[in-house]
Amino acid sequence: MARLKEIVGPTYVLTRPEDVVVYEQDAFLVARALPDIVVLPGSTAEVAGVVRLVHEAGVPLVVRGAGTGLNGGSIPIAGGVMLVLTRMNRIVELDPRNRLAVVEPGAINVDVTAAAAQHGLFYAPDPGSQTVSTIGGNVGNNAGGPHCLSYGVTGNHVLAMEVVLASGDVTWVGSRSADHPGYDLCGVVVGSEGTLGVVTAIVVKLLRKSQAVRTLLAAFETIDDASQTVSEVIAAGIVPTAMEMMDGVVMAAVEAAIHAGYPQDAGAALLIEVEGHPESLPRQMKRIEEICRAHAPRMLRTAASEQERLLLWKGRKEGAGALGRLAPSYYLHDGVVPRAKLPDVMRKVVEVGKAYGLSIGNLFHAGDGNLHPIILFNPREPGIMDKVVRAGEEILRACVEAGGTITGEHGVGIEKREYMRWMFSDADLMAMQRVKRSFDPDGIMNPGKLLPVGERPDVTVRPAMAAGMWT
Repeated sequence: MARLKEIVGPTYVLTRPEDVVVYEQDAFLVARALPDIVVLPGSTAEVAGVVRLVHEAGVPLVVRGAGTGLNGGSIPIAGGVMLVLTRMNRIVELDPRNRLAVVEPGAINVDVTAAAAQHGLFYAPDPGSQTVSTIGGNVGNNAGGPHCLSYGVTGNHVLAMEVVLASGDVTWVGSRSADHPGYDLCGVVVGSEGTLGVVTAIVVKLLRKSQAVRTLLAAFETIDDASQTVSEVIAAGIVPTAMEMMDGVVMAAVEAAIHAGYPQDAGAALLIEVEGHPESLPRQMKRIEEICRAHAPRMLRTAASEQERLLLWKGRKEGAGALGRLAPSYYLHDGVVPRAKLPDVMRKVVEVGKAYGLSIGNLFHAGDGNLHPIILFNPREPGIMDKVVRAGEEILRACVEAGGTITGEHGVGIEKREYMRWMFSDADLMAMQRVKRSFDPDGIMNPGKLLPVGERPDVTVRPAMAAGMWT
């Protein structure tokens, strides 16, 4: 304990139960476990010092940002030391000429775009949690977002990273140049969920803002009509900047909370956005509207002002939170299906909800087939969690059977680690284990996450060990 305090200062080492309990959970609300010690470093040197000490002690190390993760990836299921990087939140460099920024892992996603906006630039990956989630957490889970249909996910915008390895050594992976030779170690670290090292600096690409933007709200009688529209828009060779869907359950909650202008009696709605040259957008929007009309929309409305456009997006971004009006809790899932299979899988989601007697809201990135079924429930109802987990598992099974995956942007964590066997052979998983061991030979980095261990995760609270081992 004394050595940790020497590295980061006494204020930034937490051991009292009332302090560490704050870090027992992330946004994956069905599991929690206590860390033994929480450390809040303020620099790469401090991170390296802490990691070196943890490595010598041979205890687990879990890295956490803002705690907005949805897969239990930052829950310390094996105890040990939790490294919280929220103090490391600086935008170290903003280079508009080369269109890049160097940020610390605790920098908030939306703050990076706000800083870039002064130069007519923006950072493209925009998860729904972008006003609170950190760039480091986005990197760990390879986060997506509504506009990633056109621009790509986090990994497409990370050029290089400073990483503290499990030994405490500091290295850089990737390069500021576009065509860096050799193995793509930057690509290996993005999406590794803290199992390979601690990212302490990230070089990200910035993009030039488009000259014009148009946003269309299209409401339909059924989810099936909206799903068919998505497939046909993409099949027509049109790739909107964003194409989001929400069903009637979500729209009713959004309107009650935000008054964004969504119809409360429609079955589903699409929020479709295109960007580009002012002269080309009207033709593109006309073609999209023609495809929408083929499915008898209840409403077609193009935002008439920037204020109206932002309000529509506010409804989309805050949709999940608005569901608190309908149930005390919810379980937000994340799966991906080929766009052509979207109508079939959405029918399956409805069937699963009926079979288990559960209300399921849907709010997701329809353009790239990234589903987010939201299972609403009351945690005080006896046996409800078993039903919720089984319903979610059936939905993910349907995604994989349709040729999709178990996650599009939330990552694997503990939530889906055993489902990895649905997609990968034993040989595949062993290869991943070898990559893990090459970075982390002693297995101290975020153990029990991402890769299967042969059993369902324990969702109970694990009492912390005595902190005396650190004296």
